[in-house]
Amino acid sequence: MKPLITASSSSSPSSVLRKAPLSPYLFISLAFLLFVAVLYGENLCMFGQQLQLTRPLSRTEKKHDEALPFAIGEAAEGCDIFRGRWVRDESTRPHYEESQCPYIQPQLTCQAHGRPDRGYQFWRWQPHGCSLPSFNATLMLETLRGKRMMFVGDSLNRGQFVSMVCLLQTVIPEGAKSMETFGSLTVFTAKDYNATIEFYWAPFLLESNSDNAIVHRVPDRMVRKGSINKHGQHWKGVDIIVFNTYLWWMTGMKMKVLRGSFDDEVKDFVELSTEDVYRLAMKSMLRWAQMNMDPKKTRVFFVTMSPLHTKSVEWSGAPGGNCYNETTMIEDPNYWGPDCSKSIMRVIGEVFSKADVPITLLNITQLSSYRKDAHTSIHKKQWNPLTPEQLANPVSYADCVHWCLPGLQDTWNELLFTKLFYP
Repeated sequence: MKPLITASSSSSPSSVLRKAPLSPYLFISLAFLLFVAVLYGENLCMFGQQLQLTRPLSRTEKKHDEALPFAIGEAAEGCDIFRGRWVRDESTRPHYEESQCPYIQPQLTCQAHGRPDRGYQFWRWQPHGCSLPSFNATLMLETLRGKRMMFVGDSLNRGQFVSMVCLLQTVIPEGAKSMETFGSLTVFTAKDYNATIEFYWAPFLLESNSDNAIVHRVPDRMVRKGSINKHGQHWKGVDIIVFNTYLWWMTGMKMKVLRGSFDDEVKDFVELSTEDVYRLAMKSMLRWAQMNMDPKKTRVFFVTMSPLHTKSVEWSGAPGGNCYNETTMIEDPNYWGPDCSKSIMRVIGEVFSKADVPITLLNITQLSSYRKDAHTSIHKKQWNPLTPEQLANPVSYADCVHWCLPGLQDTWNELLFTKLFYP
């Protein structure tokens, strides 16, 4: 391409500018374009599009003078790995068999609980314009040698943690691996590598009345402002941390913010919009990462919202249905379910755009939205005995939140693997 302004080698910068005076209309046009860009950049949850931040992150991968920790290469130029399509692949999928991974919770073992089909296990994510590198369990374990990797968040993040464990444990000999749970903390140990992959239960990241790892189903949810260190003390010293938090915020009501202690007999709290309290949590998370994660040695990831498939009319299905008995994915490339909260995504964009800590976003929302076939549905261990009414209507107790393993969440970890090594 020819330059817009040319000058001889003897021309000074001032002479060049004099030869090509800038019209005041140009400044007006540029100002208008900037205004439009900012205005429409606020709409962060558009059909068929990935999360767009209001402006580039202040310290993303591309902003660093030095290579990010653990990186061994670069992604294909201009390739967005979160935009693509699902491709049937029976030669390389699934990565493991359900029966081969003893660490899958009974809430996620769909085959063991009677799911008659396996089609959901054979799909590979194919980005437009490039391909994901093959997940290499040995490389991952060697990278984690002497280190800690931790997933922090809710049960969906626990599912991704279990998926990672299943992907890695296949190359670890029996007797050289173990899994232990200590309250909110679950630790998988690869003994020969002196490495751990861990999960910490903190559905709001902040201290909350839902923090009990076993008894946490409380309808009136409350968080305590400025309390992230209550959990954060258990995250210190990790080398790779993967956060998520979303589903537990979606109560349809305002959030209660505790101003005192959960030990107080009378709780002193204020009610704020979900978006305002979520913003507090995001800022607290980034502040914790800035104070505790060394950008030259460690990595921070954040996983976006995991979609639900609770109303089949959303994808032109029969009224009154949900993910129950769904064995095919949604074909519409522009599909985006209403459970995607534009206001929450906007908060993420606003807060992350001002982050002073390098953080990598794993935008799993759009690609997961197509996968109505991949939920556990009724094929899982039930928390409580089912009533005759429920048994007569499986739709009423189908789990359209969590995902079968092996399955979709293995792809989430392929994306994590890609962003870790090829940012």
